[in-house]
Amino acid sequence: MHLVKKIEIIANSFELGKILDSLDKSGIHGHAVIRNVAGKGLRDGSEDLDMTMLDNVYILAFCMPEQIKTVVENVRPLLNKFGGTCYVSDVMEIRSVKCIASL
Repeated sequence: MHLVKKIEIIANSFELGKILDSLDKSGIHGHAVIRNVAGKGLRDGSEDLDMTMLDNVYILAFCMPEQIKTVVENVRPLLNKFGGTCYVSDVMEIRSVKCIASL
């Protein structure tokens, strides 16, 4: 087992291509996308995103700890411009490092 970073992004589906491009540019080539995400925002009790609930996507990706700075530098400007949110947390990967590097 070893430590990796989990990246969770909730954003408008119209920005999905730009967000995935920014992850790819950061060296993160594997991800999962869940479409039609709905929920209630943490800020003021209102929806986080202005579009309808069915226009949101949830993006899940993992990276090595040394890659996270580049990911944040590439994703933050998109989220600041178009809206959305990103969470980064520490998790344990149980496969070998060799498998993660091949993603």
